[in-house]
Amino acid sequence: MTSPADDTPQSDGQQSDSDRHNAKMARKKQARDKIMSTKTDEKGLVIVHTGKGKGKSSAAFGMIFRCIAHQLPCAVVQFIKGGMDTGERNLVTAHFGDICQFHTMGEGFTWETQDRERDIAAATAAWEKAKELIRDERHHMVLLDEINIALRYGYIPLDEVIAFLETEKPEMTHVVLTGRNAADELIEIADLVTEMSLVKHPFRSGIKAQIGVEF
Repeated sequence: MTSPADDTPQSDGQQSDSDRHNAKMARKKQARDKIMSTKTDEKGLVIVHTGKGKGKSSAAFGMIFRCIAHQLPCAVVQFIKGGMDTGERNLVTAHFGDICQFHTMGEGFTWETQDRERDIAAATAAWEKAKELIRDERHHMVLLDEINIALRYGYIPLDEVIAFLETEKPEMTHVVLTGRNAADELIEIADLVTEMSLVKHPFRSGIKAQIGVEF
């Protein structure tokens, strides 16, 4: 049984607000549809995730998992993270190794190894594997996780990475490069750059990295 209030018609003011909102959304959709009608091209993107905030690798792995969900072959090369047991590596290697190659080439952050020559050797091997995977046109996406750190410390030549992406990357292959302090030259050639900004982080309050959040 409906109450009298249910049968009360909207006031002129309420109806006017609703009409204005609907008209505004209709105009917005029309403008959006016009813009989208011009976006018809496709290309393999160079994507950079950088900045001091958390989420660079997390967002990149989100795209890798999208590729997996669409049954698109993809690959991951981790340049720095080595000894850590991570959820993303465990999931991919245990369940999706047939569609996503996962190569952990680093031995840990540079302050952990404390051996520059060893770091350079590991980064060089990772870059060679990365080039091999990117050249393979079957891969829809290749993630180079924390490569920006390796570039910042000079473990691999920046100019070589730039030249490879500009001249040897297959036309339809997406390459994602993560890590803070991305080089200006890399940002310049990238198609999509996102800078994660740090607003708050629990580490500053004495909270350690936690499973499911950080790894």
